[in-house]
Amino acid sequence: MTPNARALAHPPREEIRVETVLHALSDPVRLRIVRRLAGAGDELACSHFDLPVSKSTTTHHFRVLRESGVIRQIYRGTAKLSVLRAEELDDLFPGLLDSVLAAARLQAERLGEG
Repeated sequence: MTPNARALAHPPREEIRVETVLHALSDPVRLRIVRRLAGAGDELACSHFDLPVSKSTTTHHFRVLRESGVIRQIYRGTAKLSVLRAEELDDLFPGLLDSVLAAARLQAERLGEG
């Protein structure tokens, strides 16, 4: 296996588009992932997420987030780690991520979802 065989494709900062980011954040499962990453403030392995979907669907959601530029994923050993690209997103779209996360938190509180 070559050193780059497990490298994952990520859009360069200059190619991240607001409509793609908003689409990625519009799904409740993906928003849940982003909220968890934002709360962690660090890399998390996929095993840290308890999601109400199958493993293949979970993989799809992480891929959408990665390909939209919302998260960065790297392999460390056998674990695939994810981290929020918060600084880059805030540079590109000031306040967008914070606003979406705040709205999601308020909604979760209102609906009693924690």
